[in-house]
Amino acid sequence: MAVLDRTTTGAEKVATGDAGDAGDAGSAEDAGAGGRRAGSGLGAGLALAALATVVWSGSFVTSRALHDSVPPVQHAFWRWIIAIAAVAPFAGRSAWRQRQLLRTHLRFLLLAALLGVTVYNTLVNQAAMTTTAGNMGMIMAASPVLMALYERLGGARLGARRVTGTVIACAGVLLLVSKGSLTPDFTAGDLWVVAAAVCFGSYSALLRRRPAEIGGPAFLLATFVLGALMLLPVFLVSLAVQGGFEPTTATVSPLLYVGVVSSAVAFFAWNKAIDRIGAARAGVVYYLQPVCVALLSYAVLGEAMGWTQIVCMALILTGVILGSATKAPALGSATKPPARIR
Repeated sequence: MAVLDRTTTGAEKVATGDAGDAGDAGSAEDAGAGGRRAGSGLGAGLALAALATVVWSGSFVTSRALHDSVPPVQHAFWRWIIAIAAVAPFAGRSAWRQRQLLRTHLRFLLLAALLGVTVYNTLVNQAAMTTTAGNMGMIMAASPVLMALYERLGGARLGARRVTGTVIACAGVLLLVSKGSLTPDFTAGDLWVVAAAVCFGSYSALLRRRPAEIGGPAFLLATFVLGALMLLPVFLVSLAVQGGFEPTTATVSPLLYVGVVSSAVAFFAWNKAIDRIGAARAGVVYYLQPVCVALLSYAVLGEAMGWTQIVCMALILTGVILGSATKAPALGSATKPPARIR
């Protein structure tokens, strides 16, 4: 039978009133170290979420740039084939060692792959046929609302500051989509992006339930492979009906970007961010995406940007700053360490 062994720390002595001066000093030191670790983890998590968001912004621009040369399903399929080739050298060995765990949790992996790999990016590529990159980035920013809702339903307390930041950022996004009008004019592509936003928000919330024993690289490779396999039948139909595309610099270079950077790098960064700071706080950072997409689409594709966009961007940035901020834990609020099992 396992024996529970608990080591009494200075923080516990303060909490029970048994500590003397030395205990008080120990508790202050432990609490301060805990606060520094929490702050460091938060900063790293926010940086990872921001990295993924900026990189993904470029993928909306590439989707729009390829909309008339690469069919949407073929775009998505080759993206994941390239991503698998990029990730396999780093994750293949760990995935093989954890193959039994991957089989055990196959149902979870299939759902994550379906939402985050097979469906989400295919919907984005389909949307690019009839809407602008700017609109895609703006509408996709609705997914953090769903992430926060999932966390709240799961019992998490979001806090007034994060809720306020989310509301402000969401208001900026809605104003940006409607172009300052109370009657937004949506295209078919806009509706495809709404569906994509639901998929991505659900995928991000699902990551919080990822089995802890499955390593990040193994999880990434497994979902990429499963997602590509589920996409294969639709890819073959697209190839038979629409034909292939001509592999030129103008088509292959964007595919390399979305396969290596937007898939391998960005998904790894986003998954790590969810592990560190949760889907709701990472979702607030995700509101930066419409700002990044608007700037990139203006610079690369020549899409228009006026004062309405600039004001809305300011609202979004204000919401992100407010919603991603956190207070350091109080000096005497160090939590008890979990019991160790021998």
